[in-house]
Amino acid sequence: MAGWGKVARRGASELGPEPRPESTRPPRAERRPARAREWQPERWVEEPEKKRAEPQARRRAGGGARRFAPVEVPRQRRPPKVPEVVGEELQTTAGARKAPHLARRLGDATKAYERDRYEDARRILKQLAADVPASPAVRELYGLTLYRQSRWRDALRELGAFHDLTGSYDQFPTMADASRALGRHDDVAELWEELRVASPSAELVTEGRIVAAGSRADQGDLSGAIRMLEGAARKVTRPRDHHLRLWYALADLYERAGEVPAARELFRRVLRHDRTFFDTAERLTALG
Repeated sequence: MAGWGKVARRGASELGPEPRPESTRPPRAERRPARAREWQPERWVEEPEKKRAEPQARRRAGGGARRFAPVEVPRQRRPPKVPEVVGEELQTTAGARKAPHLARRLGDATKAYERDRYEDARRILKQLAADVPASPAVRELYGLTLYRQSRWRDALRELGAFHDLTGSYDQFPTMADASRALGRHDDVAELWEELRVASPSAELVTEGRIVAAGSRADQGDLSGAIRMLEGAARKVTRPRDHHLRLWYALADLYERAGEVPAARELFRRVLRHDRTFFDTAERLTALG
């Protein structure tokens, strides 16, 4: 079954009628590679596929409840619509009788998550995970919520359960970044190697590579981190969003290593494809 991450990358268009405005997406700075040596989260989760008008736009559906009010009856709350594959999964894991209630609660949690109300989402998902521990959709979204709250160990537990239930590598970059936050660099390396060998998609492998390179840089191995990204950066012919993230991360490493001309060139390359990508314009101006 498709993981919640796949649903998110499709744009989550089945979760409800209201599109997510661009202004409510997580700030770019959350995913920016750290300029200092200390760890900062890469935030690689939730990157949707090309269902948007410009490179950085995200179109998400909110997952909120619709209401209808026939004149002759009181207002009733229609359960939020979840993707069909998730509804089928809940029926399988919890039974047809409980599935509608669980789907409604999962829709509420999704709505809270999409609106950055992570504590509200966490409260709902904690109970859902206790009620239906075999639900991959619940465990994945719960793990992503915990990650957003910087609850690294709890996020690793839930996302690890999601992988065990599905065999999906969708959240390996997120798991690697949580491990990086905890200073578990050996775990980051293991997750990266498993992801690299499995090679589920170019985007996921690129995201995992960036986190693994950041882990090396955290340990003082800037030259090793640069080598991890340089080869992949040279092979790009038709850049997509994850390639821009790769170039940005490599430019950041070049700057930290004192290779200013190389950093400047890569920042320029990013801007040629997206003038609003992260703080690239400001970084380039600062380099002179």
